[in-house]
Amino acid sequence: MKNRIQELRKQQGLSQSELADALDVTRQTIISLESGRYNASLKLAGKIARYFGLSIEDIFIFEQEDLA
Repeated sequence: MKNRIQELRKQQGLSQSELADALDVTRQTIISLESGRYNASLKLAGKIARYFGLSIEDIFIFEQEDLA
């Protein structure tokens, strides 16, 4: 699953550490999300969406193979 976290974070001029602090996760979690090595839980996806004022679908891109 791809996501737009890095793009949105940079648009707002946030560091990975600042975003991690705002979401109450580690910087390593943000790094892993941005690189695609880790998929967010539904709870974390919701926190990220609320933080950016977007829907989960606006941030996380589900591809056909993700749904299989």
